[in-house]
Amino acid sequence: MSKEILNKVGKYYSDKISVHGATPKGVDWNGEQSQVLRFKQLLRVCDNNDSYSLLDFGCGYGALLDYLIEDADSRIDYSGFDISAEMISAAKIKFNNKFDFFTELNPELKFDFIVASGIFNVRQETPDAEWEKYILDTLELMNKHSVKGFSFNVLTSYSDKEFMHDYLYYASPEKLFSYCKTQFSKQVALLHDYQLYEFTILVKK
Repeated sequence: MSKEILNKVGKYYSDKISVHGATPKGVDWNGEQSQVLRFKQLLRVCDNNDSYSLLDFGCGYGALLDYLIEDADSRIDYSGFDISAEMISAAKIKFNNKFDFFTELNPELKFDFIVASGIFNVRQETPDAEWEKYILDTLELMNKHSVKGFSFNVLTSYSDKEFMHDYLYYASPEKLFSYCKTQFSKQVALLHDYQLYEFTILVKK
């Protein structure tokens, strides 16, 4: 995986939280309502599981954990991973070090499920081919560290042209669905019906 891309992504989000703090804008989302809607889609990969370990891949300041504490079962064993040290520091402070947050992923760690929200959107000046490789490399990593499945979202190539931005990446839903279906599992779902300019893919093993 490209260290240059990781460094650029880390700096981008570290700068965001430095300016906006532990808020949706601090992780480059428009607001809490859309953020919660994304969480609901991503967590569908965990349906029918009463107790499980979960890795929040690209956890930011821990917004997903806030949602889980309010609306989900307490038997979820939550961990958060982010490449931005500033994000992890904010998360540890927010939750009084009661949960496991880290900036490096131990090669031996396994989780029942892994979810990733928004980590593939902001490519900045990275060319399409390099960013696409970064996405596939990251999916391979998520697959390696998950036991029962994983989920992720990406901005959709079906977005209205007038609202698209050059520094963001808009993926082909069909292409990523096919990749996950052929590389990871026969049980793959593509969610593209929840009123945002994005889609979510669920991979169940």
